[in-house]
Amino acid sequence: MLSSQQVYEEYGQEMYFFALKKVKDSSAVNDILQNSFVKIHRHLPSLKEESKLRAWVFRIVRNEIANYFNDESSYQYDPELENKAEQHEFFEDVCCFDRFIHDLPAIYKEVIVLTYLKGKKQEDVASSLGLGLANVKARIRRAKSLLKDRFQECCKFDVNKEGKLVGSPDCTSCD
Repeated sequence: MLSSQQVYEEYGQEMYFFALKKVKDSSAVNDILQNSFVKIHRHLPSLKEESKLRAWVFRIVRNEIANYFNDESSYQYDPELENKAEQHEFFEDVCCFDRFIHDLPAIYKEVIVLTYLKGKKQEDVASSLGLGLANVKARIRRAKSLLKDRFQECCKFDVNKEGKLVGSPDCTSCD
């Protein structure tokens, strides 16, 4: 039987970026994920087929995102929280993440930060940087490749069949 912790370890980061791409507000995403994990924790024992876990988890996240956009939603916008959220490091639990982002060459770092950390659409990033969309996409691909290599080299992560990093950090920087 799976635990909520195992679900978080397996899908937490992917869920975060999925929600961030839709909502574009990191503090709201944290609320959405918290609500999602409460539901996952509560209903995980009723999941009949573990093979459908990923689809089930992302259905819960999609429903929470829909709740966020619902007019009667309990989420409230607080500009003061947004300023605090920008200063907070969200990826402290991901081995060496901040250091690897910081160490990217500027042309790659810029598109990763704008697209994934600030939640902007690739088209908007291209427009704001005066680049073509194809160029932005190429830079993102290259940045992801560099990040993946760094995680494999430093932290001993492996790449699964789907091309995603898996494993536990095993590097001196994380101890």
